[in-house]
Parts: sequence; C-alpha cells; structure tokens
Amino acid sequence: MSLVQPRPISAPDLQLWLQGDAPSPQVVDVREAQELMMAKFPNDVLHLPLSASSEWIETLQSRLAPDQPVVVLCHAGVRSHHFGLWLLDQAWGLEVWNLEGGIDAWSTQVDDTVPRY
Repeated sequence: MSLVQPRPISAPDLQLWLQGDAPSPQVVDVREAQELMMAKFPNDVLHLPLSASSEWIETLQSRLAPDQPVVVLCHAGVRSHHFGLWLLDQAWGLEVWNLEGGIDAWSTQVDDTVPRY
C-alpha cells in the first residue's frame, strides 16, 4: 500500500475551487462512457475510463500538466481513489486530489440537476 494518498476534497470545496480565482485543477473522470452519459460532470474533464487504460496509459503523463493539480472522480470515490494512488506511485510530481463521494456527492451536495445512478 502506498504511503502517499490522494488528498480528499468534498464536492462543495471542489465547486468553490472551480469557481474561485485560484488556478483550476485538471479534472480527470475515470468512469465509463455510459456513466458519463447518465451523469455528466458540469466542467471540462479528461475522460480516462479505467476499462480502456491500455488505450491511454502510454500517453497519460504527457496529457497531465505537471504544474496543475489533478482532481480525480468516479461514481462514489473508490475507483478514483485507487487511480489517484496509482498516479502518485508513478512519481511524476503531481498534486493529486480525490473527489470524496464522486459524482454522487456532487449531485447530492452541489447540483441536484446531475442525475444519480
């Protein structure tokens, strides 16, 4: 198990960050395509479905800005947490955050127009 963990962030805190003056994080959504169709995150995301990792893993480092924090999200925060651990294990020097509760928490705590599933 990795000693370094993704930093947890709540849905309301992420909303404040995205709407604030500080530079916005890069949001990485690891859900499957059908999940995005059901409940889209309202900001731009880098969509990296975990089931298709063989398609993007070789180019991932070049797609992530080293000086921009990364917030990972999924449905409930579990898959994104594991992906965040993997990102940190790559030792690319990224600042990695995990959206606690995932898109479901976003729906219940920030924007109830985002469907729950």
